[in-house]
Amino acid sequence: MNANVEEGTDVEYKAANGRICGFKRGCPSLKGYDIELEFFDLSPAFIEIVTGNPVVYGFDGTPIGIDDCSIRCNTGFALELWAEVLGDDVCEEEASGTGAWIYFLLPWVTGGQLGNIEPGSEATNLTLTGATRAGGAWGTGPYDVMPIDAAGTPGPLLTPLGSGCHRRTIVTTIEPPEAVGAYTPVTGGLCLAS
Repeated sequence: MNANVEEGTDVEYKAANGRICGFKRGCPSLKGYDIELEFFDLSPAFIEIVTGNPVVYGFDGTPIGIDDCSIRCNTGFALELWAEVLGDDVCEEEASGTGAWIYFLLPWVTGGQLGNIEPGSEATNLTLTGATRAGGAWGTGPYDVMPIDAAGTPGPLLTPLGSGCHRRTIVTTIEPPEAVGAYTPVTGGLCLAS
């Protein structure tokens, strides 16, 4: 995740004799984050969600491939990532904890595209690129990503993600969900329009 920042414009006030009598530093603006992720295994359903390009189905209705047609910037997707916190027993004092993770939420990523693919006898990694946008109507989200009480009960975010935000990062003791390579309905009243 690379921050895409526009530098602010400094404002300088000069007197008639050329001396600086006032100065205001320009404020940088966060345009978003440019993302680049590497995968070694992707389902056609996942590729359709992140690129907006259509899935190819087999005779039995199972997704078997994907068509590359265009880079779609009028669609979007949310991306949640977990990175395990390594070190001493980070949850020793918590009865329900078995570890800790840094949870990243990018509520609206657009312009998803797969990078260059070089088929060969070695393993092929797939690279996904895209860029975040502010908003996405994520709110508190539809998924259980953090404890919501002292007992460690999993629940959604406790505070909604603001409409001008590009990313949220928290430390959580809630384990990441099992990977699902197929379409899964989103629940919780999340606005699905991008």
